[in-house]
Order: sequence, then C-alpha cells, then structure tokens
Amino acid sequence: MATTRPYRSVLYIPGSKERALEKAQTLATDAIIFDLEDAVSPDEKPAARALLVETLASANFGNRARIVRVNGLDTEWGADDIAAFVGADIDALLIPKVSTPEDLDAVAEMIPNTPLWAMMETALGMLNATAIAAHPRLAGMVMGTNDLAKELNSRFRADRLPMQAGLGLCLLAAKAHNLTIIDGVYNAFKDDDGLRAECDQGRDMGFDGKTLIHPAQLEIANTAFAPSEAEVTLAQRQIDAFNAAKAEGQGVAVVDGKIVENLHIVTAEATLAKAAAIAAQS
Repeated sequence: MATTRPYRSVLYIPGSKERALEKAQTLATDAIIFDLEDAVSPDEKPAARALLVETLASANFGNRARIVRVNGLDTEWGADDIAAFVGADIDALLIPKVSTPEDLDAVAEMIPNTPLWAMMETALGMLNATAIAAHPRLAGMVMGTNDLAKELNSRFRADRLPMQAGLGLCLLAAKAHNLTIIDGVYNAFKDDDGLRAECDQGRDMGFDGKTLIHPAQLEIANTAFAPSEAEVTLAQRQIDAFNAAKAEGQGVAVVDGKIVENLHIVTAEATLAKAAAIAAQS
C-alpha cells in the first residue's frame, strides 16, 4: 500500500484551533494529522469535530496528505468522530492505541473505503505489530512514543534505547506488508540538534518520516528524510554502471570500489523515485 508520496514531515494540528488549521494550508509539511484526540480537551471535542469537517470540506490543503486522528471507540466521542468522516475527502483515518487487529476491524466496518492508519503506542500493539500490519485496510503506522514510554515506564535517552524493541518490531511489520511508517514525535521543539539527531536515527532505521508537534521542526525533518544530493548522484551512477555492465554480459558492476548488484539497483531506483516525488510535491 505504501507509495512514493513523501511523508518526510507529518505535522499534528489540533482540530479545535481555527487559526492553526488556517496556517497549516501554507506550511511546508508533506502531511497533516488533524488531531481530535490528545490535542483537544474533552469539552471541546464535539465542536472540534464540526470545525474540522467544515474546514476539510472548504479549505485548500494542496497536495499535503490529510489524515484525521479520531478518538478511540472506547470513548464517548469515537463513534461520532468516525461517522463524521464517512465519505470525506481525506487520505486516511488514524486510529489511536491499536493493540490488536480487531481494533481495526471495528473501525473498518464503520467507514468503508477510507484507508486506515494505526497509532502504535501500546506494549500489546508492539507484540501484535505483525498481525496489525497484515490487516487488509491498513495503509500506515505512526509510532506513539510518548504513550509507549508511559506504558514501559522508561526514561528518556537520546539514543532511544528503551524504544528500540518496539520501534524495530513495528518497522519490520510495516516493511513486510509494504506500509508507510512514521516515527514518533520529538518533544523539545526548540532543540534543533536533538531533533536532527533523532531524525537521522529514524531515517537510518528505515522510517519514512517524522511526526512533528511544531512548524519550527519542519525544515529539519524534510531535510533528514529526503535523499541528499550525494545519495541521488550515487544512485544514478550505480544504475548507469549496472546497465553498462549488463550490456557487456556481466551481472555485477563496481562503483567506488564496491560491488553493485541488482538489489542495489532496486534501492537506487527507490532513491530516485523519492527524490522525484519530493520535487513534485514542492
């Protein structure tokens, strides 16, 4: 289900904040999560839902992916949230605290056709990541590292060592089922160096992008999760060298002293495709 659409930056926007919804239409984010859950207080939830339905029907968010995070079905707002977006022009419905595939079954019955994304933020969800990723309606996963840390009672570490088991399980599951998977938020939105390090770590691990809590984080995430100029150049050189080797009847090429086989060409072509998609998005 994953596509070449870029998801380098995925910005949370509270569904209750009219000014934030207006500003989001101008921001350099690849995707927006319109949040009706954590970012909205209980007494504001019905009004936020109505505002978001109206905004998405009338505002122009360009080619930014539009993802709505609803409240869970175990709350008094969840069913009404889901019903409000049946047939809406959105790219995905994001379901909080998905712990089993059955959590997705219940939502899928209520909203046909709309792709579902899963918040992966519980210990049980980590252990069931493979079964969740195999759900036929699932198109993406979002790591909810704050909630996961709460469940684990883990401490913050810059290297995210306590998170590695959960992050790895979800990454493996998402990649096995060709899903988009987005890394969790970095809370210190004024700490550029810390954000850059965490983005680089997430990109090295294989995440498609980073969820963000503030527009000030956009540029760092967009840069980190985009192929660098050097990576694009190397990818093209690898493809050219491999094609030349094939023309001479050889199965491998050598670029910068390293063997280039067909598997490297798959990666190189994906790099060029992502760069092209980002250029088109811009």
